[in-house]
Amino acid sequence: MEFFKKIFKRNKKTKKTGSVLSISKNLNKNISKIKDDFGHSSDLVINYFKLDKNKDLICANIYIDSLVDRSTINNLSSELTKLKYEYCNSKPEISFDVLMNYFSGLTDSIDSYDYDTLYENILAGNTVFLIDCYDKFFTVLTKNDEARSVTEPTSQTVIRGPKDGFTEKINKNIQLIRERIRNKNLKIENLSIGSITKTRVSIMYINKIARDEIVQEIRNRLDQIEIDGILESGYIEELIKDNRYTIFPTFINSEKPDSIVGALLEGKVAILINGTPFVLTAPALMIDFLHSSEDFYHNYIVSSMLRFFRFIAFFLTLLVPSLYIAITSFHQEIIPTSLLISIAAQREGVPFPALVEALLMELTFEIIREAGIRMPRAIGPAISIVGALVLGEAAVNAGIISSVMVIVVSITAISSFAIPYYEMANAARVIRFILMFLAGLLGLYGIFMGLIVLVLHLCNIKSITVPYLTPIAPKIKGGYKDTILRFPVWAMKYRPKGISGTDTARVDEHNPVSPDQKEEPELR
Repeated sequence: MEFFKKIFKRNKKTKKTGSVLSISKNLNKNISKIKDDFGHSSDLVINYFKLDKNKDLICANIYIDSLVDRSTINNLSSELTKLKYEYCNSKPEISFDVLMNYFSGLTDSIDSYDYDTLYENILAGNTVFLIDCYDKFFTVLTKNDEARSVTEPTSQTVIRGPKDGFTEKINKNIQLIRERIRNKNLKIENLSIGSITKTRVSIMYINKIARDEIVQEIRNRLDQIEIDGILESGYIEELIKDNRYTIFPTFINSEKPDSIVGALLEGKVAILINGTPFVLTAPALMIDFLHSSEDFYHNYIVSSMLRFFRFIAFFLTLLVPSLYIAITSFHQEIIPTSLLISIAAQREGVPFPALVEALLMELTFEIIREAGIRMPRAIGPAISIVGALVLGEAAVNAGIISSVMVIVVSITAISSFAIPYYEMANAARVIRFILMFLAGLLGLYGIFMGLIVLVLHLCNIKSITVPYLTPIAPKIKGGYKDTILRFPVWAMKYRPKGISGTDTARVDEHNPVSPDQKEEPELR
């Protein structure tokens, strides 16, 4: 009883000092207000009942039918019928505590006094119990936790590595991370964002590994968000990013729990949003968007080579069409003569300049790709056939484009698919069109000017106060071990400087294989 007395005193203080509207002791008055505030919604269920033979004790339970777990509700009803008369024939205060403790044996229960908390619990899928002649209520957790089962991520497929992906339920996503990090220093902070949606958002980080300044900065930015609703992690990213007008992503979003765990172990902070399978991590550096979690599952030499190919693919996505336009329009002298004659022969019947020709093909490809993403899967093959005909032989035979342009667009498209993160690929798509215009106007001079502006812009971007081009600009000694190339795990002894708040070693460099074992192989 001491516990309930403390709660009673604490809530009494809140009732005196706060501006919240407290519930009444009149049960009918409370029910009428709840009905009015919910607009007499058809799925709002209100049940009156009396406990066994105690006819003077009138109670009511309230829940939203579409949000609760029916089996839990049935169990509650069954438990109510078993409640004995002798437990409830005393004063209302004692009956309230007896009833609350009785249900706590079935599931968790909490009590409170104000309408805001009452509505919050009903809308969360819980069942609220009100008792006549008493100005507080208690709730029983009855929300429906049904969710999509854990499946392979659709946006991040891997050859080797865990195949599980996040779901829309935040508790399930937290569980997937906690199963991998069984450490008491893994901290989770919950908050609610959205004046209407009241979306649950959780911050997750490893204490003593994540920098306190970064955790506090993310906490402050989330606390300052004022919006009516959060439907996806993209809302959070757009609202709290450092540079609001940049097209480059400054948060990594991932469907893969192992990717998020890897980021947490480096000292980054994860932001989980209920209702989306994409989890954000920050700070995010530009090189992170060209890395894959699979890099650490293969041999480090193979992974380094694959990473190098990805960086090449990124530059091909940016530059191939613009270089083609610049060279064929302004700098034909740098093309070998035989190749120049071949290109000129292919473009003989094309009525458009190289810039218009490239824009036609790129726009057509972007439209087909966008249609391919939005269309139902049943008609996918039809779009693929139409796209192949438009971008291939038909357009060439019609004299609209040259065969070389088909090759240029194909290289660009395939290279963009090699970028692991869709947001970075989208940023490259936009910049590619800008460079194409500059190439059409100024040739190579325009491309170089555009690249200089691009590098200056990247140097100016930050992700939660960390420079975007770290560890290249600013240069951090020892930070290059996990950039374009991946060093062996045993060689990456420390976490990334500037992100992690600790200098403790991650791995012991000691080789468990002795020199004798390496030099004298033998059969055992």
